[in-house]
Amino acid sequence: MFESLGDRLGVIFEGLRGRGALEEKDVNEAMREVRVALLEADVALPVAKDFITKVKERAIGQEVLRSITPGQQVVKIVHDALVDMLGGETDATLNLAAAPPVAIMMVGLQGSGKTTSTAKIALRLQKREKKKVLMASLDTRRPAAQEQLKILGEQADVKTLPIIAGQSPRDIAARAMEAGKLGGYDIVMLDTAGRLSIDEQLMTEIADINVAANPIETLLVVDALTGQDAVQTAEKFKARVPVSGVVMTRIDGDARGGAALSMRAVTGAPIKFVGIGEKLDALDTFEPERMAGRILGMGDIVSLVEKASEEMDVEKAKKAAKKMAKGDFDMDDLAEQFKQMRNMGGMGAILGMMPGMGKMKKMVDQAGGLDDKEIIHQEAIISSMTKKERKTPKLLNASRKKRIAKGSGTSVQEINKLIKAHRQMADMMKKMGKGGMKGMAKQLAGMGGGAGGMGGLGGMLGGSAPDPALLDAAKGGNAPGAEDIDFDALNKAISGQAPMPPGLGGLPGMGKKK
Repeated sequence: MFESLGDRLGVIFEGLRGRGALEEKDVNEAMREVRVALLEADVALPVAKDFITKVKERAIGQEVLRSITPGQQVVKIVHDALVDMLGGETDATLNLAAAPPVAIMMVGLQGSGKTTSTAKIALRLQKREKKKVLMASLDTRRPAAQEQLKILGEQADVKTLPIIAGQSPRDIAARAMEAGKLGGYDIVMLDTAGRLSIDEQLMTEIADINVAANPIETLLVVDALTGQDAVQTAEKFKARVPVSGVVMTRIDGDARGGAALSMRAVTGAPIKFVGIGEKLDALDTFEPERMAGRILGMGDIVSLVEKASEEMDVEKAKKAAKKMAKGDFDMDDLAEQFKQMRNMGGMGAILGMMPGMGKMKKMVDQAGGLDDKEIIHQEAIISSMTKKERKTPKLLNASRKKRIAKGSGTSVQEINKLIKAHRQMADMMKKMGKGGMKGMAKQLAGMGGGAGGMGGLGGMLGGSAPDPALLDAAKGGNAPGAEDIDFDALNKAISGQAPMPPGLGGLPGMGKKK
């Protein structure tokens, strides 16, 4: 969603970084380009103007112009201003501090993803917060709206209020709250009806439900693809309903990002959740600092570690950690790493969250991209091996490779490529094993492991929560920026003219033409 804006800002700041000293005219010129980039990203004009004014005031200060690294200082100022624009330090978590059952009311226009978002938030509260959740559909107008929530509840294993035909939305809300009390529920999610446009009837209905249920949170669901219309919708709702937060759906689409950047500044309501896909677990909390880091190509290691911890099988992770500590890493372990990599969104998603890797990811995409199908092929190769071969890859001679190639529908060259990747990762695991947990955290935060280090995430986390040492390293900002990576060497490697630079070997699917 922010890719185009990130690319534009990256070009602007690269020009500033390349200069030994900055003058006021350099900053003014860069700010003009930033303003154009923001407007092209569909950011509201008053918000863009206010942003540029704040950045310029600080960037033209003596501490920046006389700094040893003025370009980096300007980037830091823009980052801080972006964080403020997106919500700053405001606590965007759900307020559940009340006697149960607490009501959360979902409002919005028709087609914005309200019902699906209701189920996503209910699943998140039940799974992560360990809350007992009841969902109730108050949409009596849209055909099968109540049945849709019931089906989503069955998929998410979240209870839904039984459907009784003929009841009004206010009566359903009252019945839901009563059922919540009698059933011992912590939270009651109320999915209200939407309209194609805001009208008086819709607002009156929502006001009635608000009186009947007295929700502690009223979340407005808006579609990111509607651009500034989403911000205008939020303004109109907030004028009539006490909107406490915004849920922005389809943020994984090709919208320009202006709605997300303008929402807080225009409406005053923080974005609390963002929908990043169609699946019920495709929902993230909105973290302004992390989002600003992604826009400026600084990566998001903390989110990456958290996502990794969610995908880990605790027992498998403990066993893998013990094996890696001994330097033991066989083909079965590699297959498990590939599986976890796919669960985390593939190598493209992982690279996008790693500090300084935005430029590398773009370069890789231009060279043919990171083909995640290649990972599936390599899993097929491993599946075609015998248990003995997976345990001891050294047994793989020419005749065995031919047999595996036939069984997996691949070539001997692909098998050799996999063996080489395994050997590189095995060497890395030995180094990590010697360094212990601190060594692993340093390896990830310092980018020393490259893709191999990412493949070994399964062994880094021995439980369901991220390792404190790993998170500390991730938050500490020790990872190098793009200027510390030899992109010329990397470009040659991707195009097949040279080997991968140290620490970046073993990327499955690297440079494979689609």
